[in-house]
Amino acid sequence: MRCHYCDREATYEAEQGGVVVGLCESHFKQRVEELAESDELAALRDRIDIESSE
Repeated sequence: MRCHYCDREATYEAEQGGVVVGLCESHFKQRVEELAESDELAALRDRIDIESSE
């Protein structure tokens, strides 16, 4: 399988609802960094912290 963003061989593959997407090492790291900086992840962390303290 090839990377979704470039023509390199995919190192990682993810599947949801029958759709499979491949990412090379470089693009995988880039996407993880973007996720780590996202507001959605911060909100999820806050929600987990609130729920785990109850």
